[in-house]
Amino acid sequence: MCGIVGYIGDKDILSVLIVGLERLSYRGYDSAGIAVVSDDEISVWKHPGKVHRLAKDLETTTSHARVGIGHTRWATHGIPNDINAHPHCDAQRRFAIVHNGIIENYMSLRSELVKEGFLFRTQTDSEVIVHLVDKYYNGSLRDAVTQTVKRLEGSYAFCVVSALHDNHMIVARKNSPIIVGLGKDENYVSSDVNALVAQTKRVVYLEEETIAVLSDQSVEMYDFSGQPRAHTVSEVNWTAERSEKNGYDHFMQKEIHEQPSVVRTILDTYVKNNEIVFPKLSFSTKDLKNMSRLIIQACGTSWHAGLIGKYLIEELGRVPTEVDISSEFRYRRLLSHADEIVVAISQSGETADTLACIREAKSKYFSILSFVNTEGSSIDRESDGVIYTACGPEIGVASTKNYIGQLITLYLFSLHLGRIRNMISDDVYQKHIHDIKALPVAIENVIAQAPAIKTMMARYYSAKSIIFIGRGLNYPTALEGALKLKELSYMHATGYPAGELKHGPIALIDDNLPVVGIVPKTATYKKMMSNIQEVKARGGRLILIATEGDTVAKQLTDDVIYIPPISDELSPVLAVIPLQLMAYYIALNLGCDVDQPRNLAKSVTVE
Repeated sequence: MCGIVGYIGDKDILSVLIVGLERLSYRGYDSAGIAVVSDDEISVWKHPGKVHRLAKDLETTTSHARVGIGHTRWATHGIPNDINAHPHCDAQRRFAIVHNGIIENYMSLRSELVKEGFLFRTQTDSEVIVHLVDKYYNGSLRDAVTQTVKRLEGSYAFCVVSALHDNHMIVARKNSPIIVGLGKDENYVSSDVNALVAQTKRVVYLEEETIAVLSDQSVEMYDFSGQPRAHTVSEVNWTAERSEKNGYDHFMQKEIHEQPSVVRTILDTYVKNNEIVFPKLSFSTKDLKNMSRLIIQACGTSWHAGLIGKYLIEELGRVPTEVDISSEFRYRRLLSHADEIVVAISQSGETADTLACIREAKSKYFSILSFVNTEGSSIDRESDGVIYTACGPEIGVASTKNYIGQLITLYLFSLHLGRIRNMISDDVYQKHIHDIKALPVAIENVIAQAPAIKTMMARYYSAKSIIFIGRGLNYPTALEGALKLKELSYMHATGYPAGELKHGPIALIDDNLPVVGIVPKTATYKKMMSNIQEVKARGGRLILIATEGDTVAKQLTDDVIYIPPISDELSPVLAVIPLQLMAYYIALNLGCDVDQPRNLAKSVTVE
């Protein structure tokens, strides 16, 4: 992994590929490269480091090539260097490939190919693909790819160009996303729609086990047995401008400030005349009334949203709910009943572990409901019902606005469940609708404190570790705050349920340790304040997230960030925003790249 671009047409191909790679760079990567076919030869440029280094090398280069591929690599097999960077070529330089995913049987394939005389130059698993294409080539590039995919195990999306065929390229996909963009007298390939929207709005999301043959005039699809396959053209409903910084210093900063508009968009989408309507939910009222259990599975920030979703669903919908980390869920012995639903939560809709869990659950006859941000993604297409988080493109690797979108859609879904299952009255339902409509202004009030939070964090960025504590609905908020700090600043941080302090973590507290306490005026407020007193008694440096008007909090520490009064159920939405800003400003103080943290990728498409 991490990003693929491809182009065939009459435009300046080097410029098209470099711009495409730049639009993929937010995903995180350690090297970049391109290959083009011209005059029956393949030319390759690749380097470790950023795309701008590659672009600089090509400033004085011209090419008349009409077909080419590019790649940003996030290392899985082999260190980041010139040799391991993609594209990879065969020994005679007749073929070049770029690949996302992991070839799980590459060691046995490599051993077989070495015995047959194929020369390997890299440490990557990807190189076996180009040698297999070379091995099976008999005059037809598509036939060679068809034979190649039969030998590969694991997940992959790869693109092949050939010095022998300068009029087309081949794309193959299994368990890893790839998209074809359709133009006039030209066509595109990318692993992310963000790289395509500046060129075309007409796209085809490749189905599982599909091979696509692209020329400048046509796109043909085949299954892995070589039989023709129909495809559906989709329209991208957002513009390239939505994925620009628009005057902000960083994408993350912009996306934090976009959170009020995200909530407004979700409300406009799903709340009609004070009634919640989900157009693609697909489950009948009878299905939801009879449902006996929900099992939520997700990764990272989405898992934290799922933990809060459990509280909301059990409180408002009164449905027993479990939450699992996707990478662990798929190894459970799943015991299914007809009235249970597995819920997947994913920003990209391509998260490998979450997608694998969907397939495992479907094989056990579970129905699937997914919360995704990306329409047309694999999780979207493979789910029985979908609720879109409607956040638009999120470029910063550390998720902010999509987390808020997940919380709001889970909240609305919980209300919807409670209403149709007769667990909440009409008056309570309408009060919740009223509360959530006030949320965008409340979020704006919290974001307005960014300058004060920036000043405050100047006192904490040199800390070696920070602990976050919360209770109830805001225990997951503590986990999310710690994760954001780790992602952005590389500082050790951990989140705990505040009641667990006495069971070990309290031993860590001294006058050097900052402790972030999430103490809004909710049902757990008094218990939380007791835990805060325990921290203060041991000299911990307190930072409190408290409700406006809380004078007790101010007596305990000067470092208080206030959020407007809000219902218990919505308090995690407001409480997490100061934590996002804290992580952002600490990372800036430390000189970290907040949009592309080291070692991280935006969409984790390998298990």
